[in-house]
Amino acid sequence: MKYLPINSQLYIENRKRYAKKLKPKSIAVFNSNDFMPTSADGTMMFIQNSDIFYLSGIDQEESILVIFPDANEEAHREILFLKETNEHIAIWEGHKYTKEEAIAASGVRKIYWMKDFVTVFNTLMCEAENVYLNSNEHLRAVVEVQTRDARFIKFCQEKYPLHSYHRSAPIMHELRAIKSKLEIEAMQQACNITEKGFRRLLGFIKPGVMEYEIEAELIHEFVRNRSRGFAYGPIVASGLNACVLHYVENNKECKAGEVILMDVAAEYANYASDLTRCVPVSGKFTQRQKDVYNAVLRVMRGAIKMLVVGNNITDYHRAVGKLTETELIGLGLLKAEDVAKQNPDAPLYKKYFMHGTSHFLGLDVHDVGSRYRPFEAGMVYTCEPGIYIPEENLGIRLEDDILLTENGPIDLMANIPIEADDIEALMAK
Repeated sequence: MKYLPINSQLYIENRKRYAKKLKPKSIAVFNSNDFMPTSADGTMMFIQNSDIFYLSGIDQEESILVIFPDANEEAHREILFLKETNEHIAIWEGHKYTKEEAIAASGVRKIYWMKDFVTVFNTLMCEAENVYLNSNEHLRAVVEVQTRDARFIKFCQEKYPLHSYHRSAPIMHELRAIKSKLEIEAMQQACNITEKGFRRLLGFIKPGVMEYEIEAELIHEFVRNRSRGFAYGPIVASGLNACVLHYVENNKECKAGEVILMDVAAEYANYASDLTRCVPVSGKFTQRQKDVYNAVLRVMRGAIKMLVVGNNITDYHRAVGKLTETELIGLGLLKAEDVAKQNPDAPLYKKYFMHGTSHFLGLDVHDVGSRYRPFEAGMVYTCEPGIYIPEENLGIRLEDDILLTENGPIDLMANIPIEADDIEALMAK
């Protein structure tokens, strides 16, 4: 891992909160992610399963966390099973956790090697009545491969069919929606690294630069600041490309007079940040580009004011839509009389702003949590309004990451330039 060690107290407290949600005589199991294959003997970069990381801090493949608060033996109330290293693995793959290192990272006191899992787990299942198993229940997830969690669910239910089975996902969604102080610190670090990347670009972007060159500048700055890299697939979209919401080719030339939309951000210690900024390729916006830019910025600032404890995502998105309507009328893209007669279930602003304004942010970019849960202190949401005008070769989206507190919203990206005049001035240096 490139990141500095995180205080294990984070994971100790997370496990305590999770354990309180379990029924009596319950055992819970969390698996690491697999190395995902490419072709031949290739694999993708390993990225840890967010749930086992949230509960243990263990950032390694072939790991299992078991939580059994009512285990007869106190030592078995929290257990980590890890891949045992040897000289061959050390030479070919590098260092793996020792038991002492795993204890220090996680705060879990009992460590077994994976070869002992079946025997130990069988003993624990003889004591347990309820079993909590984990799965990816994100509303937007498309899972077409069998995960380690899925394989374990099949193994467990076939071998122990008479136990009562329950889902861990609802508990994890509830817990992970509220970020602790240590989590906020990690997310702030991700935002700070993202800021360094963005400021690097302001002196680099000019007509003739390729989108992928901008991507390369960012990955350089992110990795040199202890990030694994991008928190999600980078969007570097110049001109008309900015009107494609998930444009990821990043292979076009940035031309004079265009605006480039960059939805790019770093992760740190597996925690994501999420930034969008738009800059003029030539260093100065045209008046029309600046008018659209400032309209989006006004919507963003109005939206942030509504990210407050007690509000909810449905009312929030509806209110942001009204702000956008006003700006689109001011830009001449909508007529007030047409808006007055519109179908409320198909508002006209959706032609120019077709996505949501905010989503949970945390260990995952589209982090877990219920959209029906009112806003609470400790939640982190993105705020990312946009206006997209394909006929003008122009797409503007602006995005910051917002921490909700009892005293109002805090912008974790407040130090990243966003005013059009400031961006022009920095590009002119």
